[in-house]
Amino acid sequence: MKLLIELSYVGTNYCGYQVQQNGDTIQQRLNEAALSLFGFPCDVSGCSRTDSGVHARTYFATVCRKDTQNLECSIPLFRIPMAFNAHLPDDIAVRRALYVDSSFHPRYDVRSKTYRYRMLLKREREPFLAPYCWHVPYPTLPDAEQRMDRAAGLFCGKRDFSTFMAKGSKIEDPVRTVLSSRVFREDCELIFEICADGFLYHMVRIMAGTLIEVACGRMEPQSMTSLMEARDRELAGPTAPPCGLTLWDVQYGSPT
Repeated sequence: MKLLIELSYVGTNYCGYQVQQNGDTIQQRLNEAALSLFGFPCDVSGCSRTDSGVHARTYFATVCRKDTQNLECSIPLFRIPMAFNAHLPDDIAVRRALYVDSSFHPRYDVRSKTYRYRMLLKREREPFLAPYCWHVPYPTLPDAEQRMDRAAGLFCGKRDFSTFMAKGSKIEDPVRTVLSSRVFREDCELIFEICADGFLYHMVRIMAGTLIEVACGRMEPQSMTSLMEARDRELAGPTAPPCGLTLWDVQYGSPT
């Protein structure tokens, strides 16, 4: 058996999820917490390799002993989140724990992931939103929200998303299936929400940057179709900053 933990984190102070030699990461902090909690080295595998500065509202990771690739302990499951959190910084929190079969993989068994990208389209900045939201101070069209939503809807379907993949990416198959995609308002923010069976490197951030081009009138909503058909990164908008991006939800067939 493996231990599966559900957690949330604010990624501002970290160089992404995956362990790196020259930077603090979420995985490193979880590895250290697991060692302190269980008393032996553990493998902590995550459901996604979030980038530097990106947040996660819902994130899953498996924990198992390095030597046996299993983990069962005497700590009751309902106490494990609090025990983990005692060894974690305030910007990472474990919320739930359960046991799963040893064959379960938190990344490869994912059915779909949902990301949200938060944007503030107004001249004045909001300091309390700054760590979680892209402030866009330049003028946008009066119907920017409607234009962005129409454009976002065209991302749906099984497509080659090379246009929205960062240059230099080593991914060989750029085909993904977008299950839903929309733009909506929450208070003063516009939120781009997209659900897919998988994502390319910087895909959501490039889409968000392209939607801002639509909001400003530099692109038309219907041009998203021709952009995807062109499979050319140069035709899309800029890569939006990481602060606005949050891994919002992760769906499995079972057992979560």
